[in-house]
Amino acid sequence: MSEGKRVVLDANILLRAVFGVRVRGILDAYEGAASIYSPDVCFDDARKYIPTLAAKRNFSPDAALTVMDRLDLIVECVDYTLYKKHETSSRDRISSRYLADWPIMATALLLNCPIWTEDQDFFGSGVATWTTNKVELYLRNV
Repeated sequence: MSEGKRVVLDANILLRAVFGVRVRGILDAYEGAASIYSPDVCFDDARKYIPTLAAKRNFSPDAALTVMDRLDLIVECVDYTLYKKHETSSRDRISSRYLADWPIMATALLLNCPIWTEDQDFFGSGVATWTTNKVELYLRNV
């Protein structure tokens, strides 16, 4: 992957890539041009919710899991052993928000890059955030 632009995805973006078209299209468009990461727990969370979401959408859970597996080729999974050193700082930054999101913040701190999310849990944390409707403004100038 490129040494240029980098971004960390949260679990909801991974799920949108599995079930939607827009996020997957953005990921495909910038594959190789930007470095895209997500902590291991986001991959685990997404896989955990896929069967339920697939059933609600009349979508094959196996097909959804296959799409998720293919995301591993575009989105680099960051292991806990790499981001754990940023846990305290991450928890401090999102203390009044959803604390389970600390690995996403920690990965962004580790890699010194923004977070792509649809949640507001990271706003005001000192790390830039991008939503799907604006992330291409950041990525297009790779």
